Amino acid sequence: MKRDAEPNVTCQPATFNVPTFNATPAMRLLRTLLLVICLFGLAAVPALAQNYYAYVASESADEVALVRFDADTESATVEETVPVGYIAPETEGAHGMTVAPDGEHWFVSIAHGKPYGRVAKYETGTNAKVDTAHVGMFPATMEVSSVTGLLYVANFNLHGEPEPSTVSVVDPEAMTEVDRIETGIMPHGSRFAPDGRTHYSVSMMDGTLHEVDALTGRVTRTLTTGEGTPKPTWVDPHPSRPLAYVAHNGADEVVVVDRDDWAVTQRLPTGEGTAPYNLEVSPDGTTLVVSYKGTGETGIWNLETGERAARLSNTQAVTHGVVISPDSRYAFVSAEGRGDDPGAVDVFDLRSNERVASVEVGPQAGGIAFWKTDATTTSAR
Repeated sequence: MKRDAEPNVTCQPATFNVPTFNATPAMRLLRTLLLVICLFGLAAVPALAQNYYAYVASESADEVALVRFDADTESATVEETVPVGYIAPETEGAHGMTVAPDGEHWFVSIAHGKPYGRVAKYETGTNAKVDTAHVGMFPATMEVSSVTGLLYVANFNLHGEPEPSTVSVVDPEAMTEVDRIETGIMPHGSRFAPDGRTHYSVSMMDGTLHEVDALTGRVTRTLTTGEGTPKPTWVDPHPSRPLAYVAHNGADEVVVVDRDDWAVTQRLPTGEGTAPYNLEVSPDGTTLVVSYKGTGETGIWNLETGERAARLSNTQAVTHGVVISPDSRYAFVSAEGRGDDPGAVDVFDLRSNERVASVEVGPQAGGIAFWKTDATTTSAR
């Protein structure tokens, strides 16, 4: 008796070799079962989702929180809270944050030092304290130069006399201050151009932008960025164009400075009462994110058009710091809160221009710095 030929059935992610002759009911059932098994296997293929990590300082709690954002679930959590004060009865003011270019250490400025402020160094991951350096009065913003390897700390001198203050230069290996560069009254917003050599800061009460050559330690140029009392509080150079963006906290605007011509070329009004405070340009150079401290909002600007793409509420009333992930996808914005309210870190999706996550941290959340991303394995959905 002649037997039926066996069908040739192969399983591929999107292709099935189906027999061309009339199959028996048993063979049709077999094919159906194989199809179900293949589709189930495809659904179970692991997919990679991203975790994003940032450190944020809470000034009224003397602590730093490590925040993790899971992009797959769009949820944010506090992984660890690190106490950074050492005079227990006092609030010492954990203010500014930065992470070393190699990602191995993070630094926090402690503003209310006696007699001076200080910067503390910690290991990332373990969050173990390494060392401390004494700097100027009320150290605030800071960043490490990719060229010199030194840490540049703007000494805001909030409670001191209205006289020119300095940018401290710290050797982060020895944790020793090696230089102080005089700039202006209440310097803030310590940031480097992409070359890692040219340093920028603003002086809030002078209304000036300062350029420093990191190799010589000298101020090379100073620019008045506005009339009256614009109160510049932050500066960030563009990653690929010779431009720098300056937040005018007292004039409700962001100004664009051409670093080649050393002149203000554009003014971006942010809205009455917004009091823009911190800002950052995305690594791909397409987006500017600005914290509106006066209205508890975040502004997202399209740098290709020069227009604001979104104006979004934060979860707490006083917006503070901004940092953008290296892939230019998400902005992490700290918000201080008022009175007994906790601080918060809000996460904004820069594709959809929506707030997608938030997590509470210690009160008066301020300085924020991005650490890393890592991939996690999930099931495809």
